[in-house]
Parts: sequence; structure tokens; C-alpha cells
Amino acid sequence: MKPVLALDLGDGTVRLDNTPWFVKGIACGDVVAVEADEEGLRWAGEVVRPSENCTIRLIVLRDGGSTAARQSVLDAFHGLGVCGEGIDRFGMVALDVPPTADLAKVRRLIRHGVAKEWWDVEEGCVTAQWRAVSTG
Repeated sequence: MKPVLALDLGDGTVRLDNTPWFVKGIACGDVVAVEADEEGLRWAGEVVRPSENCTIRLIVLRDGGSTAARQSVLDAFHGLGVCGEGIDRFGMVALDVPPTADLAKVRRLIRHGVAKEWWDVEEGCVTAQWRAVSTG
């Protein structure tokens, strides 16, 4: 499993520098409070400044979630202003959806892929802007 990368801001917080795979409620770019334990290992706390990005995870069903299938999913969303990455072990794609992306088109593509059984979806972290967008 890939660790969450973060930039230490020097004030007891870090800014996440990649899309979280398995944590709900946080997204790339969020600033998170951290606290070190007795061994110096830092543990994440609450989000102190959200990035307004969304984290959307897709379990790719097409072709068993193969590398090619995951890449085709990433390519489809890239054209809508969304970046992300795939993970082989789970046949999964984690999408980082910035507020500048065409959210209505992103949501329509997600719904279309679910209806076609290309993928299943989990909204790991969504914003009010995401929830308010109509998919037509």
C-alpha cells in the first residue's frame, strides 16, 4: 500500500500531496493537523483547511481491473480536468477532482460507468459544490 504523501508546513500541520486511497473525509491538497507519538511517528488529525478537491474511488470491473482498463478510466477523466492513479492490487482508481473540473460532466461519466457496469464508485470526500451539481 502506498503511503499518503504530505508536505510539512512547520506549524503542526501537513498538506496532503496525493490522493488518499482508503481514508474517508480527506482529499489531495487538504491541510491536516498532525501529532507525533512517543516514537516520533506522526498521526493525522482533523482537516483544518480543506482544499475543495473531491476524492472519488472507482473499483474497475472491466477486464478485471487490468492495468489497461484502469488507464482507460484515468484517460477518460483526464479530459474533464481530473487526475488520479490506479492501484493494481485492488483494480482500483483514485480520482482527485478539483473544483475547477467540469463537475457535471464528471458526475455524468461516473453514473454512466456504473450503469454500464464498468466500475463501482465510492465518494471518499466530496464538497457541497459536488453535491449541488446537477447531472442532467
